[in-house]
Amino acid sequence: MAAVALLAPFAVRAGATSAASPAPAPACAADAGWDDPSPPYHLHGDTWFVGTCGITALLVTSPQGHVLLDGGTAKGAALIEANIRAAGFRVEDVRYIVGSHEHFDHAGGIAALQKASGATVVAREPAAVVLESGRSGREDPQFAMLDAMAPVAGVRRIGDGEELSLGGWRLTAHATPGHSPGGTSWTWRSCENGACADIAYVDSLTAISDDEWRFSDHPDYVASLRRTLDAVAVLPCDILVTPHPSASDLWSRLGPGARQPLAQEGACRAYAGKARERLDKRLADEATTPPQR
Repeated sequence: MAAVALLAPFAVRAGATSAASPAPAPACAADAGWDDPSPPYHLHGDTWFVGTCGITALLVTSPQGHVLLDGGTAKGAALIEANIRAAGFRVEDVRYIVGSHEHFDHAGGIAALQKASGATVVAREPAAVVLESGRSGREDPQFAMLDAMAPVAGVRRIGDGEELSLGGWRLTAHATPGHSPGGTSWTWRSCENGACADIAYVDSLTAISDDEWRFSDHPDYVASLRRTLDAVAVLPCDILVTPHPSASDLWSRLGPGARQPLAQEGACRAYAGKARERLDKRLADEATTPPQR
């Protein structure tokens, strides 16, 4: 089913109404919980939001099959599957599942969604190792805070700058480590009624950790994160979406609470800039706080 035929039932644009449409769902709160349910929303072209109010999942569709970006929590996987079907698509037609980073709030549902769809899971090497084992290692700044996940079978590796192609469109993987070692962002070109836009699904960029990790003790890791921020700032980025919708104010741009344009000039540059400020503050705080023994 063509995505354009599904616009009216979900009132996917701010202010859109239809006499045949159900009452619009309440707007997702900026501080929504990870598993608070959201209806699906048409984002642009063949791209749909199928996640929850607190965790993003995107579906890029084509007649040859679909790509799902992120799988939510273990509990959220069922909500994502239901949203794919509610949007008029078959979860069995998902050919690939890719992700932002290898933490349980975004990857905990991938194993269940892989089983439901039969899809191939694709990830960069650091994330692939964690997905296949279900556990992160101490190289992840948040290691002591992370729950284990159901292991994912047969993860296909993809490298920085490599493309995943399906149905005439291409998703490009961008290595953006820092929030986790396997952090990956994805960009693709989406067209709708002759208007094209670059969509950037950009990984979390926050420099957070458990109590045992100090960024200042890992200068190579910090340097890698700074390179990530430089790379994100120059991504093709008409429409920015992030793994946590609140990180890019998505609910002010999409759904019944939208009051701002979905596409915003300089969005990726601003997102990277804020992350740089937080990293600098984290390092400054560590400089004035003695390490725990």
